[in-house]
Amino acid sequence: MTDWIYPSGSATDGPWMISLGAHDSALPVPGWEHTGLKVAQLAPAGSVELAAAAEERIVIPLTGDSFTVTLDSGEVFELTGRPSVFHGPADVLYTGINTGLRISSATGGRVALALAPAKAGYPTRLIRAEQTPVELRGAGNCSRQVHNFGTPAALEADRFIVCEVITPAGNWSSYPPHKHDEEKDGETSLEEIYYFETQLARDMPAPVSTDPIGYARVYASDERPIDVNTEVRTGDVVLVPYGWHGPAMAAPGYDLYYLNVMAGPGRVREWLISDDPHHGWVRQTWDEQQLDPRLPFGA
Repeated sequence: MTDWIYPSGSATDGPWMISLGAHDSALPVPGWEHTGLKVAQLAPAGSVELAAAAEERIVIPLTGDSFTVTLDSGEVFELTGRPSVFHGPADVLYTGINTGLRISSATGGRVALALAPAKAGYPTRLIRAEQTPVELRGAGNCSRQVHNFGTPAALEADRFIVCEVITPAGNWSSYPPHKHDEEKDGETSLEEIYYFETQLARDMPAPVSTDPIGYARVYASDERPIDVNTEVRTGDVVLVPYGWHGPAMAAPGYDLYYLNVMAGPGRVREWLISDDPHHGWVRQTWDEQQLDPRLPFGA
């Protein structure tokens, strides 16, 4: 394990199967300041709690029928979940800052909390699955599906940008390789978290025992060293502090999901990127290709 790769089970903290970057995370990541992620697997009738802190949060059901979120203000929200992250969007809840919460589920399931240290307060907002902007991005074997519930166009927030991406088996996403590690014209400085899940692709013949995998790539864009080229499976996390990143590759036979959490020190909350100049030309080829017919998931 490096400071940037956290295989499933390597970032646990009490009831949390993943706890990175939160105000209470027991596992420090040197130099990591602007984003955080917590993931819990709840047993039936189980719950987790998180105290109020100067961080904004989005509750994201990953797997499970339903979740109840109770805020320390006394407000209660019922979130409809999904059978898996490959079944389209779920309801999500933005809680703002300085808000304690409790997440519970009668039937159990897996739930994520995306977060970022923040100062400005914005209203609590429940975004239903059917309200989530679903974008089908790219073409050909670069086709993927993006759920933009936490992007600037969809959500008022202080610091973070949050979305999730589904990449069909054999396709590449986060491609062409790009970066957002400088504050300059046309680019914003953003840390980024990738939380992954994988599955055997739909209608794919396979033996009883399978090992769904994907791959993730991060490499240096300047003098700061970084070199990530790793297999990923359900529960794995890759951190991108800087540098070119992409592709995120869905291996043939296996679909790939990732939750992205981004935030940075800049003045503007906006996702502005620079393509690796060696590979940016690939975007031009999409105009002549069709969208992958396997999309959308959850239709």
